[in-house]
Amino acid sequence: MSDVPLFTGTRDEVAAKRLAIVVEALSWVGTPFHDRAGVKGSGCDCVHLLQRVFQRCGFALDLSMPEYPPQWFQHQDEPKFLMGLARYARKVERPEAGDVAMFNYGRHAAHGAIIVATNRIVHASNIVGHVSVDNLRPYLERLDSFWSVFA
Repeated sequence: MSDVPLFTGTRDEVAAKRLAIVVEALSWVGTPFHDRAGVKGSGCDCVHLLQRVFQRCGFALDLSMPEYPPQWFQHQDEPKFLMGLARYARKVERPEAGDVAMFNYGRHAAHGAIIVATNRIVHASNIVGHVSVDNLRPYLERLDSFWSVFA
């Protein structure tokens, strides 16, 4: 359950916030992948991409984790990323633009992406080497859950 209030507003206000998240996420495309970083154009990982995008859109999302090795999710049983996200968002069945998809890597949900359109995500991938727009479908086999900051 989230520790902070979820965003509520009129249908138009929610739509505007969702659009702002999508626009901000897309503005990070091309930023090089860099573990434990969150600087647009210079480097970021998936945790910091989500945190920075949502913060720039007015959300108090703080997914800060203590210093961690790049492959922490392969050696730890505690799903720190997912637990951090659960403080600010609620699990949803049908994601919309501006929601978050969490994927299983290693022992648990350790990779996050922002839904920007039907079956389209923006995420920071160390495999691709930068923030990119991808089709959601190839990642569905690793899907853990979808989350929303909207009530």
